[in-house]
Amino acid sequence: MDIATIVGLLAGFGLIAVAIVIGGGAEGFASFIDVPSLMITVGGSIAALFINFPMHTVLTTVGVIKKCFLFKMPLSTEIIKQFKDLATIVRKDGMLALEQELGKINDDFMRRGLENVISGASETQLRGILETELSAIESRHMKGKQIVDAMGAAAPAFGMIGTLVGLVQMLRSLDDPSQIGSGMAVALLTTLYGAVIANVACIPLAGKLESRSKEEVLVRELMISGLTGLAEGLAPRALEDQMAAYLAPKSRKKLQPVQA
Repeated sequence: MDIATIVGLLAGFGLIAVAIVIGGGAEGFASFIDVPSLMITVGGSIAALFINFPMHTVLTTVGVIKKCFLFKMPLSTEIIKQFKDLATIVRKDGMLALEQELGKINDDFMRRGLENVISGASETQLRGILETELSAIESRHMKGKQIVDAMGAAAPAFGMIGTLVGLVQMLRSLDDPSQIGSGMAVALLTTLYGAVIANVACIPLAGKLESRSKEEVLVRELMISGLTGLAEGLAPRALEDQMAAYLAPKSRKKLQPVQA
């Protein structure tokens, strides 16, 4: 669970709500809720997504956004220690002994790579397979970010459309003062809704998805380095040194030296 994302969203929407209540009281908060404005801003933005992307891609958006809240990748130091243990097993008992370790590995990417190592794939073959899979992962991540970015771009635009609709309604009702207030409400609230959706939710979430993608790619590249090292038959210490190159100097100090 990513607490930072939840705290950020709650703080963003909460501060806006509190400011509204302080400025106009609890009764004033109701004046900021307008169904036609929501229909134009939210409904219009979703409609734009269906126009811009294939149906199945849009329907996967919820799963993509989950990565902003439910994202857990193993620590790089833990991965390196795990590969050191695997290299030690290979050195003592041979490559086939790794079959007993497959059930202990929860990460699908690493488990599939290890299966290829056990089956005798060469370092070149293994790297080709894993890098192809990694490219597919990056492509899926990019598509998810594009969807959220598109939502963030569409919301303010539809907010402006709602503003124009409200102004037209207001101008056509100048002879009836009772209609001016509702027209202005639509005009102003759609702009507010569009700005809030884009700047409090979509743009920050797209940034978090990009950050998560880079983090996952780095972890996968670290795994590829470890798996190819196993395929080459590197000693535990040599494998550790090869994988430690991906870490910052401060993180390398957390690794315990292993006797090769």
